[in-house]
Amino acid sequence: MFLAKCVNKQMDIWWQMDIWNGRSHLMAVESRFLPLTDVAELLNVSIAQARALVRSGDLRAIKVGGRGQWRVEKSEIEAYIQRMYERTEYQIKTGSIED
Repeated sequence: MFLAKCVNKQMDIWWQMDIWNGRSHLMAVESRFLPLTDVAELLNVSIAQARALVRSGDLRAIKVGGRGQWRVEKSEIEAYIQRMYERTEYQIKTGSIED
């Protein structure tokens, strides 16, 4: 059996081929965690800004692997976005938002 991985931003696409009978198929596996490069792209900010959000604690993340690469769970990105909507709504209602 042969297995190859093609990485998409939101989903890992695996191509599997059984070399004994020549059959192959694709299977999609959704990634649970994203690197900061993908987080920055989703939030439309720079990688430095995404890293600053993580280091400040505004966006929860974990370090994985021997080199300590940051990974953010997709649900944490959605939670962060929801908090920012709520914060913005509050600031608009209280007149404390700056342009």
